[in-house]
Amino acid sequence: MKAKTFILLHPQAALLTMKKRNKSYTPTQPNTVPSTPPSPQILRATAAKISSSSSSYSSKKSLSLTLTTQQDTNWVPLNLGRAELYLPLTFPTGQTFRWKQTGPLQFTGVVGGSHLVSLKQLENGDVGYHLHRTASVDDFAAARAALRDFLNVGVSLGEIWETFKTSDPRFAELADHLGGARVLRQDPLECLIQFICSSNNNIKRITLMVDFISSLGNYLGTVEGFKFYEFPTLDRLSRVSDAELREAGFGYRAKYIIGTVKALQSKPGGGYEWLASLRERDLHEAVDSLCTLPGVGPKVAACVALFSLDQHHAIPVDTHVWQIATRYLIPELAGTSLTPKLCTRVADAFVNKYGKYAGWAQTLLFIAELPTQKAVLPSSLQNTKGEKHFEKKRKMGGNQKILNE
Repeated sequence: MKAKTFILLHPQAALLTMKKRNKSYTPTQPNTVPSTPPSPQILRATAAKISSSSSSYSSKKSLSLTLTTQQDTNWVPLNLGRAELYLPLTFPTGQTFRWKQTGPLQFTGVVGGSHLVSLKQLENGDVGYHLHRTASVDDFAAARAALRDFLNVGVSLGEIWETFKTSDPRFAELADHLGGARVLRQDPLECLIQFICSSNNNIKRITLMVDFISSLGNYLGTVEGFKFYEFPTLDRLSRVSDAELREAGFGYRAKYIIGTVKALQSKPGGGYEWLASLRERDLHEAVDSLCTLPGVGPKVAACVALFSLDQHHAIPVDTHVWQIATRYLIPELAGTSLTPKLCTRVADAFVNKYGKYAGWAQTLLFIAELPTQKAVLPSSLQNTKGEKHFEKKRKMGGNQKILNE
């Protein structure tokens, strides 16, 4: 019996089909870029199609939806040029572990809780977005607003980078090669759970853990073989046992996630309100508050503060950031041991150099140290000698501990 195919609507009424069996499938480039959302008439006409096929869609075990990115796929421009947002320098560089690469210069994820969206770097440098399963003008508007909020579009990357360039010649050189590395504004709960998973961990394992947590939420659809879900609620997370998390490979982090969920549920007004309220506090108060949660230390708290709580001058200090600081900001401390007290000094050095958006500058400098990016930088911007010296000290058991917790 052949599998049935049917049509769902995203804002440009693109075709969605059954998940392709051919794993080597490569999406083709779009040939049109609309400047406006779909008309209300189109949305209303196709909303009925979504309703009529809802019974089939609801059974995720028997049906998997895959976006077909053919030439008829349209991308709505965000009017964010490459200098403001370059996807390969923003998504796979350690800020979030929920977004997946679903094509060349294309990434897919969830914003605003339930909006499944793909982003693509277009040929003209702009970023286009493509919403899945959007059936009304109001839903389209809400998804677009959530996406712009997630991408932190209220901050002009060009303007703050111009300020950085005037105070740091090396940053100016790096910016010419690594433009468009934005800091995201994530949902605080999602960000918090992701970075608890990141403690003393590697990218592959972090991603597997975050995928497991995400799969506890409501299923939204499949894009190019990747399944996407709403992030689970605190109530749903509270029903996950320590044994389930350990079986999924969380190890000792299982107790931290369970403990943090319980702590959040006990907060006045609920954990969501409490986390959101930290956006209104000063940085030290926000970090101290986060550190009261199980499994959250200064490094994790600073990541959550920077990537979700509008604390733009938060500096997550680990050995990589310590290495950057002792090379370029406080060279007099090179060769010394990284201690909690020196973590504060490193953070202060970044803020003194770059000001209220120091966390954005630190993010660019951190990305420049990633192997994938160093490979494309000119040799004059690579410090392989310093890197080898640091690696030698690490292997000799130097006190360069990663302060993740």
